[in-house]
Amino acid sequence: MTEPEAPAALCATGLGFRYRRRGGWALRDCEFTVPDGRITALVGRNGAGKSTLLHLAGGLLWPGSGEVRVLGTAPGTPEARARVALLTQDKPLYPRFTVADTLLMGEKLNSSWDRTAAERIVREGDIPLHARVGELSPGQRTRVALALALGKQPELLLLDEPLADLDPVARGDIMAGLLAEAAERRMSIVLSSHVLPEIEETCDWVLVLRDGRVELSEDAEALRESHTVLTGPADQDGALTGQHTIVRRRTTGRQLTALIRQHGPLRGDWHVERPRLENILIGYLQAGDPGHSAPAERTEAAA
Repeated sequence: MTEPEAPAALCATGLGFRYRRRGGWALRDCEFTVPDGRITALVGRNGAGKSTLLHLAGGLLWPGSGEVRVLGTAPGTPEARARVALLTQDKPLYPRFTVADTLLMGEKLNSSWDRTAAERIVREGDIPLHARVGELSPGQRTRVALALALGKQPELLLLDEPLADLDPVARGDIMAGLLAEAAERRMSIVLSSHVLPEIEETCDWVLVLRDGRVELSEDAEALRESHTVLTGPADQDGALTGQHTIVRRRTTGRQLTALIRQHGPLRGDWHVERPRLENILIGYLQAGDPGHSAPAERTEAAA
């Protein structure tokens, strides 16, 4: 007898959210599924809707249209709060609490608290338990906030630019710890980050937002395998039209460089390179900028 398939870590159907004061939609018509057990990079330019999406998934905001689900349940419910941890950019902590007080609060509020894991994260940052949170450096406060989040033993961890105020060595140490925790507990992680090389090394699923809409939600390795960078004479541009998805193209003099999602064999004389995940993500984020192609579309003309 086969076991039932685990619910998706995060999924949305027709999801939209509009800030009343600002006007306009922060998110609109979002449809995606993030499988359980993945380490997902949430990528987008400033204002794309990344923080809004994480706040919706964490139960801090409510959709204006459609729905979002976490681990098969609605955000903000008691079940979701017990299984999901959200670490926001501002990392809200009580400045007058000591670090020990903060961890004790986490233990009192969470029935599945892992004191050993929480204290280990604090110790690895050389943070005294008796120190007051308000006297810590930004990087130290980040460690304390992560200790609270991981001490909860969540099944889904939502991180909104959590490591921006850490130095490169500390970032590496924290990411290594997160990867180890994810592997040991089969914990799903959704990580919003602008550090694309970090995403290349750590994430196996990619969710890309562009102007409040979902541009990509795919396996990272599948993205690498399906995309190609082509360089060749500019008069070969027509050979790409119709069959392949042109993500980004740029013409310099008589030379054309194009990032494409390849569908079938290539026509023409091209120098072909397999791009890094970082290059693919930049391509989708830059699509539509001056000097680049419009957002990726595949026409259905005959190849």
